[in-house]
This record gives sequence, structure tokens and C-alpha cells, in this order.
Amino acid sequence: MSLADNLRNRYAPAVELDVRHLRVLCAIADTGSVRKAALQLGMTQPSLTTQLRRIERTIGGQLFTREQTGSHPTALGHSVLSRARPIIAEMATLVTAVRQEAAGAQRRQLRIGSVGSRAVAAWLRRIHERLPETDTTIHIDISAGALLRTVAANQLDVALVHESEGFPLRMPADAEHRVLIAREPQFIALSVRHPAAALPVVRLADLAHDTWMVDPAADHEYAAMRRVFATARLDPRVMQVRDNVTAAELVASGEAVRPCQPTSLPGPGTVVRPIQGDPLAVRLLLAWRSKALSAPALDALYTDLGSAYLDLARVNPTYLAWLLKHNRTLLHLLGPPLHLAPAPPYFDPQQAAETAEAG
Repeated sequence: MSLADNLRNRYAPAVELDVRHLRVLCAIADTGSVRKAALQLGMTQPSLTTQLRRIERTIGGQLFTREQTGSHPTALGHSVLSRARPIIAEMATLVTAVRQEAAGAQRRQLRIGSVGSRAVAAWLRRIHERLPETDTTIHIDISAGALLRTVAANQLDVALVHESEGFPLRMPADAEHRVLIAREPQFIALSVRHPAAALPVVRLADLAHDTWMVDPAADHEYAAMRRVFATARLDPRVMQVRDNVTAAELVASGEAVRPCQPTSLPGPGTVVRPIQGDPLAVRLLLAWRSKALSAPALDALYTDLGSAYLDLARVNPTYLAWLLKHNRTLLHLLGPPLHLAPAPPYFDPQQAAETAEAG
């Protein structure tokens, strides 16, 4: 080494340490040689030696001893390395996470919310098939009000919510909505051993002495139920249960009856029946924040959801029988499409029944 190199190394100015300098120290320790570390880092050996001296001047002590067997960390060097390695690892993790987030931001995202509904799975399947490159997420909440607030806070792009009849939802100022089902009757789930289980349609009076079950997190469900009871001059006991597994067991055992969606399938030991006069009903709405999605995008989401709902109606004998008896086709129940897209080919129950009979 020349005299000039010796002078540069001895009087190399201190530097402000950063991750790059910590990588230099780890490379020397890992390779056991300044020469090998320089090759690994793509530097010349004199340049790396000068940088090491500057790092040592900044720290205030020798970090490596140079012997015939290579460069070995001093006690101070071990102390510095034990702190440097976690910092380098954390920085690598940070860079990877940021790159992944940046890549995700470049992908199209669709954030969907929904109340509990059997249509959700089929809705998502249709969206995935139509938008395979879109990162679609789903958020389920039993509370329609909570979903609307999440939409208003720009944490969801669109949400399926239900509105109990007689208890309008409070729409956020910047939210819009579109009716999917103008009036969906609520059926009743009861035990197969219940006296009314053999009836095709159950009267409220048949359930006057039963315990009714309600989810306390569902907006206005309890109030809507009480409103129906008051109109019918009934006062049955009401049990509040949040857990669906427990609720299903209570119904199957005959301890309680429970309102349910008409698309619901009966669980083990239970049946699902319409209620005479359809006193309990909800309105299904698709809600979104103004200008969050284009009209064509909303049309497509609405059609996907409507088709998913129709799929359930097609294969549900109880709901299909109700539709046929009341002469209410889903074509009439579904709201009109946006003006930018034609109306989707909604399901005609009468036609389906004729097709089934012909088969």
C-alpha cells in the first residue's frame, strides 16, 4: 500500500452512518476478508478499506483486526454487528412491503361490503370471473347502518344492505343507493317437531306461544318484529342471540323460532316456511359513495348481484312456490337498471315451473 493510501486511511474523515455502511460491516464479517467483501459489494479493496476507517472514526474504535487468517470483529465490532443486522433485516422488510404495496396500488381494487346473505358467495364468484385481475375484498357486517358508515368513510366501494319495512335506513349525505329487491318477505325457521312445520304456510297465531329469536346487532330487526306483533295483537317472548350456531341449535331443538331470508335453506332438524300475509319484510339495496364508481361499473355489479340472487331463487323450492303462488316474478321485484345499460335477463318463475314440468 502506498504512502498516500496510508495517509488517507489514517486521516479518513468520519461519516454519518447509514444502512449502506452497516451493510459494509456485515459483508466484511460474513466473508472474513476486506478483499472478498469488496468483490461482493462491487468495490475496490482500497475504497472499502478507506470506508471502513471512516466508519471506525465515526464510531470511535476499531471494529476489525486484520490477521493472516482474515479480518475478525473486535469486541466492539461484535457489539455493532449485533445491532446492525436487525436494522438491515428491518430495512429489507420495509422495502419489500412498500414495493408490494406499490404493486397492489397499481392493481384495480374493489372493496365490497354486505349484510349476511347467501347471495354473497355467488356474487363474488361472478365478479372474480368478470374481473380476474381486480383485487376484490369482502367485509360482512350484520348492521346495515355500520356498512353505510363504512361506505361513507371511503373504506368500502359498494355494499349490499337491507332495510326493515317501516324503519328507513339513514343514508349518509354522500351515499347513493339502488333497489335490488323492493320487498323481500321474511320466512320463519322452526323445528321439524313444531306443530306448524307440516303446514305449507304458517300463521302468526300458530307461533304466538313460541319464543322468537332476533340478532341484536341487526338494525331495527327487533323493532320491526315488535311492530308486527303489536299489529297482530300478539306478545310473544323474544330472545336475543348473536351466535348463528347457537341460534340454529335452539331452533332445531324447538326452543325458539327465527325469522330468516326466503333464500335460506333449512338446517338439520328444521324447516323454513312463509308467514301468512308476509308481515315481516325488508328492502334490499345496493349502496355506494357518490362518484366512487362509474355507472357502467355499478350496472355490472348490480347485474352480478341480481343474477346471484336469482340463482338462489331458482333452486329454493319454498321461495319458488311462494313466488308462483303470489304471481310475483323477480322481474317485478327487481328495480330498474341504470340508463347506461340494458335490463338484465331476470328470471321468470312461471317459465321455470313450466320448464321443470316439461322435463
